[in-house]
This record gives sequence, structure tokens and C-alpha cells, in this order.
Amino acid sequence: MPYYTILMDFPLHGRSFLRELDFTNDEWAYFINLASELKTAKRNGTEQQYLRGLNIALVFEKMSTRTRCAFEVAAADQGAHTTYLDPSGSHLGYKESVADTARVLGRMYDGIEYRGDSQCTVEELAHLSGVPVFNGLTDLWHPTQMLADALTMKEHSDKPLNETSFAYLGDARFNMGRSLIVSGAMLGMRVVIVAPQEFQPPSDVVSEAEQRARESGAEIIVTDEIEAVRDIDFIHTDMWVSMGEDEAVWDERVRTLLPYRVTEELMEQAGERAHFMHCLPAVHDNMTTVGQRVFDRYGLIGAEVANRVFEGPRSIVFDQAENRLHTIKAVMVALLGR
Repeated sequence: MPYYTILMDFPLHGRSFLRELDFTNDEWAYFINLASELKTAKRNGTEQQYLRGLNIALVFEKMSTRTRCAFEVAAADQGAHTTYLDPSGSHLGYKESVADTARVLGRMYDGIEYRGDSQCTVEELAHLSGVPVFNGLTDLWHPTQMLADALTMKEHSDKPLNETSFAYLGDARFNMGRSLIVSGAMLGMRVVIVAPQEFQPPSDVVSEAEQRARESGAEIIVTDEIEAVRDIDFIHTDMWVSMGEDEAVWDERVRTLLPYRVTEELMEQAGERAHFMHCLPAVHDNMTTVGQRVFDRYGLIGAEVANRVFEGPRSIVFDQAENRLHTIKAVMVALLGR
């Protein structure tokens, strides 16, 4: 099969998948190419199983829809078995340390996925378990999402990725902002981070992205000027607030980020070819508890994105969600396949 040849190009077997910067620019592009071929093979009914008989632990300290489903379906497609440990399904950090958990799971499983609050936890799991560990999301990085985003942009552009541009609007201090600026730099893209100055990525992350950009030919722009979205191929955003945050944080966050809301007017400013992307879940209407709360408190139907954009013809968020499956599969096949 075609992707068997790709598997032989890079010796990634046995490595962990913790953050984008652990890979070279070429290795990062390899994951995307492999995902594309695996996606085609699945649709054509020609997929081969490279994970047959393997066991993978899915450790979730944060609840999830897309990440859990993508790992479970990808593993099943490839002939592997999964064990899901939800936030109440293990003693991680409560009665059992991360170090002890890592050494137990490493004796029983061929790989471990972790989704939770701390990058330190996923790093410790990888250090002590002795098996490949996959970062499903932490406070600092979201690498599986980045591969899905890149594959989606590749599919929806008539240009190669290194000639493609995207902008991210909103709070760029944490996993999505950090990962997008780094991943885009590694792929040679034009990356525009549009955020209030206090919500921009940390300077050390920007420096890392600029270093990768020098290698790839990428262009990195970090600004608080919304006009920077002009003539862009893709517009990304993410949720502004979480339900567990203090009321005062909600008020300050919405007030500060309201000018950066993705509206129909902003999409027009971006240009007629711009597509809308979101890692989901999105606060785009008042049909959820969070959405209703935003409407009651601030009079907005949708927070970070207007519903007419989210449901509009230029929204590709569900293609993006599906691609979590194919890119997560590529990661597991590349690092565990046999």
C-alpha cells in the first residue's frame, strides 16, 4: 500500500507524541501525508491494520468528544484495543502518583494517550512508562488538533501549505494559540496571530516559531490589529471562557475579546476565499447551557463566533472534526505500527 512506503521514510517507531517541537519540520509534514493516505485507504476499503493486537490506554482527566472518539475509532480500524479511563476511572494524582501510574500502565499497554491539565503530567508519563505516549491535549500544547487543522487546510486550499495563510483570533496564550503558531511555522505557512497584547503567545514560544520559520520560509505575525486578517485563507478561533471560571473572569474576557469575535463582517474583511475553522466545542448559539448563559449575561447569540458564520457556507469545522480521526490514526500507526 502507498502509506507503507511513507512509513519507511522516517524512523519514528517507539517515540512519544508530546508537542510539535519534538519533531523536525519534515517529520511534522510526514504525519499529515500519512494521515491523508490513511484517510483515502479507509474510504476506499483498502486500509491495512498495522496496530493489530496492540493495547492502548486512554487516560482522560478532561472530558472529551472528538479526542476520545478519534482514538477509539482509529485504534479499532487498525486492529488495536483501547481502555478508557475517565476522570473518575483512575486514582491518578489522588491516591496514586503520576509516576506510579506510568509504571503500571507501561507494564500492561503498548501506548498511552493522555488528555488533561498539565504538560508536566504527559511528559512524566512518557518518561517513566517505557511506551509511546500521545498528548490528546494539555494546558500548553494540542498537537493532535494541529495535524487535523493542517490536513483540513490542505484539503480546502488549491495551494500547497507553504503558500497558504491563516489567522487565529482570540486568547492565544495557551494550547491553541501556542500550537498554531508553532505548527504553522513548521509547515512554512503565513501565520497571523491576532489578539490583545495581554492575550498573545508567550515570547519564548514566538521565538521558537520564528526559529522554525527561518528553516521553512514561514512568515510569523503577532498583532492586536484586526485589519491583519485581510487577504487570508483560513480564520481560526477558540472558546473564550470555560464554565468553571470565576464570574469576574467571564466579564473581563468577554469585554476584552469582543472586538476579536468572528462575525460575517470579519469574514468579509478576510476575503472571499477565507474559510472558518474551530477546534470545537464552540459557543455559537444559545442551544447549550454555556450559550444560554452568554446570551442572558451579554446579549450575544454565540460568543467567539457568530452563529451565521459557524453555520455558513464557509465553515469547515466538521471536516476539521472528522480529520481528528485520520490524523490521530496516523500518529499511532507511525509510532506504534508493526
